[in-house]
Amino acid sequence: MEFKPQHLRAARILHGEQWLNDAVLSIDEHGMIDAIEPYDAAQHCVVTDLGAVDLLPGLIDSHVHGAAGHDVMDATHEALDGMSCFFSRYGVTAFVATTVSAPAPHIQRALRQIALTCQHGTQGAQLLGAYLEGPFFSAQHKGAHPEHCLHAPTIAELTQWISDAAGHLRTVALAPELPGALECIRYLKAHGIRVMLGHSDATYEQVTTALHAGADGVVHCYNGMRGLHHREPGVVGAALTTPGCYTEIIADGHHVHPAALQVAYCCCQQHLLPITDAMRATGMPDGRYRLGEYKVTVQDGVAMTDSGSLAGSTLTLFSAVNHLRQWLGLSAEEAWLLASRTPARLLGLDNQLGTLEVGKRASLVAVTGLANHADTTSAPQIPFSVLKTWVNGRLVFDTDSAPVREALCI
Repeated sequence: MEFKPQHLRAARILHGEQWLNDAVLSIDEHGMIDAIEPYDAAQHCVVTDLGAVDLLPGLIDSHVHGAAGHDVMDATHEALDGMSCFFSRYGVTAFVATTVSAPAPHIQRALRQIALTCQHGTQGAQLLGAYLEGPFFSAQHKGAHPEHCLHAPTIAELTQWISDAAGHLRTVALAPELPGALECIRYLKAHGIRVMLGHSDATYEQVTTALHAGADGVVHCYNGMRGLHHREPGVVGAALTTPGCYTEIIADGHHVHPAALQVAYCCCQQHLLPITDAMRATGMPDGRYRLGEYKVTVQDGVAMTDSGSLAGSTLTLFSAVNHLRQWLGLSAEEAWLLASRTPARLLGLDNQLGTLEVGKRASLVAVTGLANHADTTSAPQIPFSVLKTWVNGRLVFDTDSAPVREALCI
């Protein structure tokens, strides 16, 4: 799909890691960034002046189950498209649709629908593919995954699901202590699929062995895993001490205490990976919802199963960025890049997404009020908010008008 070239003028543009004041970002007819340069009245005769806003790279939610009343396991285009439109309102320009443990036919339907929607495109944030979270987990740390669905991974089952996803299976999560796990990690890596370790009772040695075998990181650190003990560091200890381990974190203040978040950041730095793990109640009122086979109660934005387990979150990635800034004392751009550049690197898409640079996709966000958050030692005076979102050069969300409802083919 081709577009009319665009030239966007903004008060600040985050070019790579540095702010460029009073600058213009040019988008070519293919939706790629063509130039980022200081504004010159003589050169830039025709520009869209966005005013006192900042342009930043689109956020990437690499682990999300649902939102706005929709869930990946609904296995419909309407659900995935509805999620994509919701995400674009909060600065997310790309996401990985995440399944839950369920009977094989249910997972198969979800994977096939993700593949179809990847091919047809979405109206909001771009669907990057599928994240298979379960059923290869330990019963000791099953969380909101039904125990009767859990089992050890096999090459045969993975081969089938890779086929069902038709080249769109991005990530597989598993517990490394299960029989056959190491063989499956090597198999998945040979097929270019990321492997995350979680819902696991593995020892420190079992996790580090899996990471050295090719696993990329850890699923929502601290949650659904053997914790840190001074004589057995467990999954958490391995995640926080292994160089290059991508460490997912749910920064909502419910899943992880801010002090534990600080510990993770001190250890992981640019490999700390903010996710939402959001479920269908995100953006919805408190009440009763479903997550896979479980009935979930959402009260004050916290989702719990009837047995008392946390069941995903109602977090937006935009809110997570603000929490990271507040709790870690980061600059706005440092917190933002953790949620844009870090997932792009994990997924092997950092040559296309994650930062605003010439030659990358024009997936970006216009934000207001960000400059007011430069001082992290005091409360912000003005809340920052998303004004506009572009995906591959196409405006998909605009506070000044209704989102464009035309399908985007990718």
